[in-house]
Amino acid sequence: MIHRSPRLPAHAPASPSRRHFVQGLVLGGAALAAGTLRLPAQARETTAAVPGTELAGSDFRLDIGQSLVNFTGRPRQAITINHRLPAPVLRWREGDTVTLRVANHLPPGVTTSIHWHGILLPSNMDGVPGMSFDGIAPGEAYLYRFTLKQSGTYWYHSHSLHQEQAGLYGAIIVDPREPPPYHWDREHVVLLSDWTDLDPADLFARLKKAPHHDNWYKPTVGDFLRDVRRDGLSATLADRRAWGQMRMTPSDLSDVNAHTYTYLMNGATPSGNWTGAFRPGEKVLLRLVNASAMTHFDVRIPGLKMTVVAADGQYVHPVSVDELRMGAAETFDVIVEPSGQDAYTVFAQDMGRTGYARGTLAVRAGLEAPIPAPDPRPRLTMDDMGHGGHGAHNPGGKALEGGCGAAMMAEGGCGAAMHGSGAGAHDGHGAHASGADGAGMQSHPASEAGNPLVDMQTMAPTPRLDDPGIGLRDNGRRVLAYADLKSVFDDPDGREPSRTVELHLTGHMEKFAWSFDGIPFASAEPLRLNYGERMRIVLVNDTMMQHPIHLHGLWSDLEDEAGGFMVRKHTVDMPPGTKRSYRVRADALGRWAYHCHLLYHMDAGMMREVRVEEGA
Repeated sequence: MIHRSPRLPAHAPASPSRRHFVQGLVLGGAALAAGTLRLPAQARETTAAVPGTELAGSDFRLDIGQSLVNFTGRPRQAITINHRLPAPVLRWREGDTVTLRVANHLPPGVTTSIHWHGILLPSNMDGVPGMSFDGIAPGEAYLYRFTLKQSGTYWYHSHSLHQEQAGLYGAIIVDPREPPPYHWDREHVVLLSDWTDLDPADLFARLKKAPHHDNWYKPTVGDFLRDVRRDGLSATLADRRAWGQMRMTPSDLSDVNAHTYTYLMNGATPSGNWTGAFRPGEKVLLRLVNASAMTHFDVRIPGLKMTVVAADGQYVHPVSVDELRMGAAETFDVIVEPSGQDAYTVFAQDMGRTGYARGTLAVRAGLEAPIPAPDPRPRLTMDDMGHGGHGAHNPGGKALEGGCGAAMMAEGGCGAAMHGSGAGAHDGHGAHASGADGAGMQSHPASEAGNPLVDMQTMAPTPRLDDPGIGLRDNGRRVLAYADLKSVFDDPDGREPSRTVELHLTGHMEKFAWSFDGIPFASAEPLRLNYGERMRIVLVNDTMMQHPIHLHGLWSDLEDEAGGFMVRKHTVDMPPGTKRSYRVRADALGRWAYHCHLLYHMDAGMMREVRVEEGA
């Protein structure tokens, strides 16, 4: 039976035992530029965090309210915890039972919540209104209490309306009971986010009315002539016909970008220059958290290699890279060893190359290093979406002859296949279809056929686990790919999955409608799992957008292309035209959210309920 934690009046006293609580001040981004710093037990010296930016222990009081912030020269109201944006870093210890009294001080009528992203806990502690509990009403509080079964870097955020976009997010560190398999001398949280002065509800309304508002880089005549010189006239014309029939543009990489957003690092704008200290020769652990609402960040530190040692809080075999892509909600722990210069730029550009967050690692405050120019803006190709060359990945990014851009398009097959609402839409085999049709092409759910909420279907998707992603291929840097990530442990379950469920990520760009299998959340039946079963989820991305998919309450054990266990994650990023699978052990009873972690995609329908039930 699921125990429901009581809701408390907001003025109820919290238990003081073992609580380390510091009430923060009302702060904007620049005031947080001093950063969040904490040294592990093996560190050489003790350095205190900026007061209020980290709360440690097992008993906490978190007050949700409104605070004025100013990131753009115009004061705006943000939703904050303890008057801080980002919210305080919460430092816990594996094996402890933590108690968090969360009080709602927002205006009348504004319910709130906190979801502990990636943390294993009872379903009534998960913080999703309508599934886990009713939410926290104004003037009331909710008592979260759960025992920590894991360690690593995680984060927390609201799951109510658009409050995450308005500032309600923060990092979590769970210190392990046993020493980690690597050593460091100093650590910093590097939390990335996207801020808008718009009311988030107004931004969502704009996306519904004008989804291409931020896409300023549509192909020009100059681009056409360049492509003719590179690819030839026939291939270029075929490529343009394909895009025209889809009523899409290859520059549409993200729905919202720096034309609307200001990108933040630990709550500091690029000019605010968050700074993390180091001493030459130290090993510095950076806990990277993508707490954005809608942004994929590509992170690098020019002049330094990053050794990736954990992904989504779980240890991986170390891999040295120059750069890595972070989907919304993903976390990575990396170790760097700065020496030879006094300052290094931590550079996080958005996937569309419209803007960046940046900070500095430095031997003292006030130093800066050169900021690199953003990389060239990438463009999607038919191949990126699983149509070019019959789905074979083309690292060069050219429109391929014989793929959707040429013969198939001329025969009318590709255009019909891309548009689920067209007369020739590919017939599926039910909501949980899997595999390919008789011609070797990807099969699709029947719910996609003739569906006005589906504008595209990928016909030959592949896992592309070794692909670093659009805009990162052949850039002269060693870039992390999912294929590089290997958990330091074997498959924790060990059983082969007893069944497979295939779900398609679907959408309609012009309507800004998003869903699984063409069925938006409001119309979808729950996905039911039997308690204790081991099953496989296969995701197929039928859209031209990249979707980080998060399953609450359960681990997602990503498989390699041969179906072997590869790495344990809580969020699996799905580029367009990909088909990826992961194993799930249904070991937590209750109702769980399952959704794209691009906030407005979730709100627009790309969400399901998962129910883990006895004897389901």
